[in-house]
Order: sequence, then structure tokens, then C-alpha cells
Amino acid sequence: MKDKYWFKGNLHTHTTNSDGDADPEVVVEWYMRHGCDFLVLSDHNHRTILDYGGIDGSPLMIPGEEVSACILGREIPIHLNGIGISHVIEPVDAESAVETIQANVDRIISADGIAQLNHPNASWAFGASEIKKVQGATLLEIYNGWPGSNNEGGIDRDSTEEIWDAVLSSGQTIYGVATDDAHNYMDFDHTLANPGRGWVVVRADELSVDSIKTSLASGEFYFSTGVEFVGITNLDEGLMFEIVQERDYVYQTMFIGENGVVLAETSGLNPAYKFQGSESYVRTVVKSSYGTRAWTQPVFLK
Repeated sequence: MKDKYWFKGNLHTHTTNSDGDADPEVVVEWYMRHGCDFLVLSDHNHRTILDYGGIDGSPLMIPGEEVSACILGREIPIHLNGIGISHVIEPVDAESAVETIQANVDRIISADGIAQLNHPNASWAFGASEIKKVQGATLLEIYNGWPGSNNEGGIDRDSTEEIWDAVLSSGQTIYGVATDDAHNYMDFDHTLANPGRGWVVVRADELSVDSIKTSLASGEFYFSTGVEFVGITNLDEGLMFEIVQERDYVYQTMFIGENGVVLAETSGLNPAYKFQGSESYVRTVVKSSYGTRAWTQPVFLK
């Protein structure tokens, strides 16, 4: 069996080709200095192309675009990333959130891209009920580093994790991601959309566009705001993985099942969970005492 390798990457960031404050080359330089193996420059309705090739320490550039649409007659953003697209995608505005999402998912797929649903809680644009009616979306932002993303929800509003569990519990497969959605590279503050807040770590055959896309499409990755894994093992009888110890942090792991129910909770660097046979899926979230997190993808058992 061919060995696979772990590659860190960011799937959502902006440059001066849309509403970012840094030129594309400056953005790539930042991610290169911070250990990124691959990068998607996802400018609004623009396909920013830089050919670095993933050699000499530069990140592999995966063509992308934030397809930025709205519901007709309303200022509600319906944004999707097209990852690995072959051409620029013109956004489609439609009468409802579902119609708008579906039309743009279809366009992304027709451009050989992977469709990612961005910041669903931005302006409370859409939730689980809408996502359940959409076909073809592969990825959903669970963590978005832009301050207006409302990842944790609000009054009578589900968090993005709750949205994710509701979709998974309906029997639909969609994989979670963490992204920067960075716009601000010149000044750093918690009120700004700065880089370095969320990323994915993909297990792939090689550092190539096709290999990374294949692993994203099959959920062979985890996503993080700082917690790292040495490895993840999915066995017939259960899950186990090893957490990288950073400084003197302590780590708490929750194994989560249908409807967001916590199936088990444990501490330490080597959490494990034995399947009971009644679960429809199991996913995990690890929280460090520093406040960072990492999430694994759901393992489906039914």
C-alpha cells in the first residue's frame, strides 16, 4: 500500500484582487512562512492564479474563488468556495437560499471544483434546513476566522457545529473545515480578519492539486485552530488518535454522535473510543486549555 502524507493548507483567504489588503504575492509569502503546504486564494468572483508549484518551500497553489451571490432582492450573502476550479464562475442569485446555493454548487461542480459552503451564520444566511435540501456540496465551514462569522451561534440561532450535526443526523454526508477567511495582513487585532486562525490538515498521496482534491472529497483530513495530531486511526472496532503535546496545555476530547450527543469524554494525549454498534456516526472535537481546537471528520457506521 502506498504511503500517505500529511499536508497543512488554507482553503479561504483574500487578496487585493477582491477585498483583501495585501497583494497575492504578499499573502502567499505569509502562508509560506507559517508552514502552509497548499493554499487556495479565494477572491470574490475572481480566480487568482499564481504558479508556485509546491517546490522550494512555496505552497502548492490550488485555483479557487469565493463565488459570492445573494438571495434576489435581499442583502443576505450566499457565499461558496469553488476549490480546484477550471475557470471563473459567475455567481447566480435566486429566489431562495436553497435555490441560490444549489445553482452555485452546480456551477462549481461543472468547473471540476469542490463546493464549500462558507460562513452559514454570517448574516444568518442559511442553516441546516437549507443545507439538507442541497445536493453536491462537499465541505462546510465550521470555523471561519472572520469576526462576523458567528461560529458559536446566537439567540435562537444554532452554532455551526450544531448545524453540522443536524445535517449529518439527516443522513447527508458533508465534511467540516476551518478557514481563515483572511482579509487583513497589515494590522493584527481580534476585530480584524487576520490569517493563521483556522486550517485543514490533509492526508494525501502527494502534494498535488488532484491528490489534495481527492482527499478533501473523501474526508481524509482534520481541521484545526491550533491542536495538532500525530495520527488518526479508524478501525472496525473504534477510533484512536494521538495529540501533539504543546507547552503545558491539557487536552479534553469529546466523541460526538447523532444530534450532537456527547457519547464519551476523556482527557490526555491518546483518546480512543470503542464503537457500541448503535451509533449512526462518530466525530471528535479536541479542546486545549489554551482555547484551541481540532475536529475530526465523522465516521459513518450506518
